[in-house]
Amino acid sequence: MNVEKLINEKNLKLTTARKAILEILMSSKRPICYDDIKSNLSMDKATFYRNITKFEDEHIISSFESNDKKRYYEIQNTPHAHFICCKCSNIECIAQNINFQLPKHEIDNIIIKGICPDCLEK
Repeated sequence: MNVEKLINEKNLKLTTARKAILEILMSSKRPICYDDIKSNLSMDKATFYRNITKFEDEHIISSFESNDKKRYYEIQNTPHAHFICCKCSNIECIAQNINFQLPKHEIDNIIIKGICPDCLEK
């Protein structure tokens, strides 16, 4: 999906900042934090977070906090779980379907923590 179409579907104004943020998130193969992308953006931190909040409100992106106390963002496609390594803090999207349910609850995100194969080898 392209950025312009996504913004139009949500009836948002297409700005340079919004386009830049969404293009970076769409091109990433994993969730990313502000520190990962700040060098690729020509906007201040407040503008970034103001737009991120709007994207979350409109269900364009989803986010979660990792071991490093940073918030990670990704385009909200199909619901999936994430694996976070407790040693190196690497984040992986889990492609296989994890069907976890709690009666009378709505599950937004599943985070699995453990040790990744690279850290297990060390």
